[in-house]
Amino acid sequence: MASLVLVVAMVLSLAQLSVGSRRLMELYIPPVSDQLTYHHGSVLSGDIPVSILWYGKFTPAQRSIVSDFLLSLTAAPNAATPSVGQWWGTIDQLYLSNAATNGATATRVLLDEQVSDEGCSLGKSLTLAQIEQLAARVGGKKGDIALVFTDEDVTVEGFCSSRCGKHGSAPGGESTHIWVGNSMKQCPGQCAWPFSQPLYGPQGAPLVAPNGDVGMDGMLMVLATMVAGTVTNPHGDAFYQGPKEAPLEACSACPGVYGSGAYPGFPGNLLVDQTTGASYNANGVNGRKYMLPALFNPATSTCNTLV
Repeated sequence: MASLVLVVAMVLSLAQLSVGSRRLMELYIPPVSDQLTYHHGSVLSGDIPVSILWYGKFTPAQRSIVSDFLLSLTAAPNAATPSVGQWWGTIDQLYLSNAATNGATATRVLLDEQVSDEGCSLGKSLTLAQIEQLAARVGGKKGDIALVFTDEDVTVEGFCSSRCGKHGSAPGGESTHIWVGNSMKQCPGQCAWPFSQPLYGPQGAPLVAPNGDVGMDGMLMVLATMVAGTVTNPHGDAFYQGPKEAPLEACSACPGVYGSGAYPGFPGNLLVDQTTGASYNANGVNGRKYMLPALFNPATSTCNTLV
């Protein structure tokens, strides 16, 4: 399993909360003696069914931001560039094609069922064990991914203090799951940067969110990080760096990097929508624009960005 942890390090010299983290304000330089490598475990490939459980209140507009992203991963070959599909293709090129994939020739994300629990049947303060229970409602099949999204009023164990989201696998290593929380009311400066003012570090002006929803655009960045980690290290024994219990993965090894020239407090050089002023680095279906994290290149030990 890998958790998404928030640490502001290097220039701030703050204690690292977890090695396997997404650190919003830090450029990570991997130690030469411990590079991100393939540990010969399984990856996800072929057709990957993805089901969603919406826990709490999410509007149709908010849900469409996520569903359009998932559709953009493999169903938008004619999208404007740079595209979400190109980002997904980079994962295949850098990771999946270099692992044993049981003869699968292509990796596709297939959007499956979506279930809503607007009444929050387990309450509004959840443990990680309860997140796994929720994931089991829509997941459980071999090779699939169950997504659990919690709304801005739901607290989750470790949310904001040590993570913005988390991915893992069910006992037995069959199915996988991802949880991401909406940080808008609880910690947007931690989980939705650079679309919200950071709590610590360099204080630049927040960027305009590409879909006009800071909480959801923040969730999308976390989701992308978790999806990359899930397909390349679904059961904790494939592509990672550091200790297996707290690994750095495809995106979490490049924290806070979204464009070329990134440095602490600056996400990098990005594209700007001339109409809305929103910053983004990837195009998707239905005219969507997204901000996607950089992907670590194991061969060159650099962070690959779309722009």
